[in-house]
Amino acid sequence: PRSGEREEDAATRPLPLPPAGEGRGEGGKGPSMTRTKQWLYAWLLLAPAMSLLVLFTHYPAVANLWHSFLSTPKGSRPAVWVGADNYVQLVEDPIFWQALSNNLWYALGTIPVSIALSLLMAVWVHGKIAGRGFLRLAYFTPTVLPMIAVANIWLFFYTPEYGLLEQFTKGLGFPSHNWLGSNSTALASLMVVTVWKEAGFFMIFYLAALQSMSPSLAEAAAIEGASRWTFFRRVTFPLLMPVTLFVLVNAVINAFRLVDHIVVMTRGGPDNATALLLYYIYEIGFRFWDSGYAAALTMVLLGILGLTALIQFFVLERRTHYQ
Repeated sequence: PRSGEREEDAATRPLPLPPAGEGRGEGGKGPSMTRTKQWLYAWLLLAPAMSLLVLFTHYPAVANLWHSFLSTPKGSRPAVWVGADNYVQLVEDPIFWQALSNNLWYALGTIPVSIALSLLMAVWVHGKIAGRGFLRLAYFTPTVLPMIAVANIWLFFYTPEYGLLEQFTKGLGFPSHNWLGSNSTALASLMVVTVWKEAGFFMIFYLAALQSMSPSLAEAAAIEGASRWTFFRRVTFPLLMPVTLFVLVNAVINAFRLVDHIVVMTRGGPDNATALLLYYIYEIGFRFWDSGYAAALTMVLLGILGLTALIQFFVLERRTHYQ
């Protein structure tokens, strides 16, 4: 036969079946045994991280929920079951409601400003400008400073009569003002400190995302005649939504976990004007040693953060475009 016929016969000839026991996984025990080993291997890899997560996250949350229904042990008197008494006390506590209101205003004033400012700084230092490396370093420097050091720096800025801010306002002809000792400006002064420290940290994530974008997108937009604002609004910002979601989650967490600055700068004053929720929990738990009531306050804080996380991941996540 000719060569073409040999090739055709070889192409149509059925392949020989493998011997018994082959193709069924290791040792011929079938695919179920191989799948079981894969699952076992996967769970063994996950075990260290899951153990730490359960030990330091899930177990404390469950234990805190249990302690919120108990009284505070004192001396030889052990804790007893009090049911919802701690939560009833929480509802009737005016300082709790003031701390919660302060925290909501604090979050509303710091989260949008920090994210917007960090995005603006990232877009600026991403461009070809003189001294770009120095600007990046200057913007990121507040992030690496310890929170206590930042609080002391700004405490000097806000010092009445002698602070740097007072010297500046006096030069403009304004009267002296106690920025941290006035109910009208104390909380806003803390917001400025937070924005100053967090914006540079969030800028790093936006800058990394901008640097990972393909330059062909800007080239195509320029060929089509799109302006820089149109390109940012229609292309750049939608592609930055995954980073924005990540930054937003971190900003919300930071807005509800501030303690250091308050301890150094205001101690919750004046007249609880700067008492945020976590600082109030710290005061109840470690100053007045009321662990039962502090546990109930902590559950409220966990509930707020959990609800916020669900909204972020189930509402904003669906509108987020991933490359």
